[in-house]
Amino acid sequence: MDITSDSASVPVVVPAAEAVTATPAGADTVARVAVVTGASRGLGLELARALAEDGWKLVITARGALELAAVQKELAGRTEVVALAGSVVDDDHRERLAAAAAALGGAELLVNNASTLTGYPLAGAPLPRLADFPLPGLLETFEVNVLGPIALTQLLLPQLRSHHGAVLNLSSDAAVEAYAGWGGYGASKAALDHASAILAEEEPALRVWAVDPGDMRTVMHQEAFPGEDISDRPLPATVVPAFRALLAGRPDSGRHRAADLAPDGAGTPTTGGH
Repeated sequence: MDITSDSASVPVVVPAAEAVTATPAGADTVARVAVVTGASRGLGLELARALAEDGWKLVITARGALELAAVQKELAGRTEVVALAGSVVDDDHRERLAAAAAALGGAELLVNNASTLTGYPLAGAPLPRLADFPLPGLLETFEVNVLGPIALTQLLLPQLRSHHGAVLNLSSDAAVEAYAGWGGYGASKAALDHASAILAEEEPALRVWAVDPGDMRTVMHQEAFPGEDISDRPLPATVVPAFRALLAGRPDSGRHRAADLAPDGAGTPTTGGH
């Protein structure tokens, strides 16, 4: 079972901090701009690192302010980075993200990576069956995994249109396969997949991709399998070549698996490790 974000599943929102901006000496003022959610750890962090290495200016966000500040400090030597802590469910926070991207020159890429397993802390418990899923947690799951990405996309669409940009929504095999205990997460990712497909129809000048990255060794994946050894799962960095190929090749809008996008020889994880 692949999980697309390593953002914490606890629905506690860190109070939004003032934007932390850093610009390396000699930074390119016409660099492309990307907004990455869930950027403090896991796949979001690795994608932010790759984008920074490739010269993109970044607006990064996550709920953990301290972790996000550490990422901003790491990437500041490579590119211009604006770090804003907060939740994609928060209206004001999304507005700040859009404003920050506009100030950098306008977003060309939105990476909707932040997500939650259950919308509440599992604390070592197994994933809940739908019959027992606490409704507040289910609501939070859909707000974080579906409503937040759609709402942030709405705000950034004018910028994305002006740059003929792209929306990258992180999906999961749980969106297309029925796994017991994964009803909330899987249904929310299926909804995001479908919203991605509709947005692609409505915005033909953009690229809108839903991408299943495959199994990865992340904190969030460990939460889904409490007490199990997940050391056989590949680290999130292994999937980065597939996403670089996606951005370079700009295939048609649609749903993709990272395993199918990876350059020959790249060790991209496969899906379906439930």
